[in-house]
Amino acid sequence: MPANAAWPFLDWPGPLPFAHRGGASEAPENTMPAFAQAVELGYRYLETDVHATADGVLVALHDDTLDRVADRPGVVADLPWREVRAARIGGTEPVPRFADILGSWPDARVVVDAKSDAAVDPLIEEIRRTGAVDRVCAGSFSDERLRRLRAALGPRLCTSMGPAEVRRLRYASWGRVPAVATRRALRGPACAQIPARAGRIELAERRLLGLAHRLGLPVHVWTVNDPAEMRRLLDLGVDGLVTDEVATLRSVLQERGQWRAA
Repeated sequence: MPANAAWPFLDWPGPLPFAHRGGASEAPENTMPAFAQAVELGYRYLETDVHATADGVLVALHDDTLDRVADRPGVVADLPWREVRAARIGGTEPVPRFADILGSWPDARVVVDAKSDAAVDPLIEEIRRTGAVDRVCAGSFSDERLRRLRAALGPRLCTSMGPAEVRRLRYASWGRVPAVATRRALRGPACAQIPARAGRIELAERRLLGLAHRLGLPVHVWTVNDPAEMRRLLDLGVDGLVTDEVATLRSVLQERGQWRAA
């Protein structure tokens, strides 16, 4: 694993195990019981998504609506916090605030995906308010959101690559973009967080991993739930896995002597 002292978030002795949405196979996704169970299993690394309510409260929720996961419909950005907090995920659990996750487990490190433009400023404010810059790795499917986060919070903030940066890394790994120019272009991100495949394109493969590691960039792969695929990717040399199946990933890492409990 590339050593990178610039970001305390990445300081971990072995492959990083991430509990996706708190470990969505064990409890309703992005709920406090899901995060609690992952922490009880020994997970230090949690993953979640954030949206902002109409009155600017940052909530841990993947979708921009409540429709799929909760007992009532509604667009999160159009609803005040008092209405969002009345919803129940899976019919039983309230929607947590991002602040609840940071405050409940002060030793946890959290990958957070800003899912909307409106979530960026509340996320910046929350990280500043809680002094959590070393505990957070920010990601997004929007290059512009990542630029805003990096500009506001500076080089101490650990961020993953945006879509354009991932494309550049892949093109460079196949010799389509000069590696020297790629090194200059990828000074912002601390790591790459990618799916194993994008359609028919293999992303987590030896050339990309090799170049990322030469550039000092760890590679984390999401969302991996099959134990055989976990073993294959770990054998390939990935630096972390994001999973819903938190007990399964722990067992795979334990059998390889790579599990480090928090």
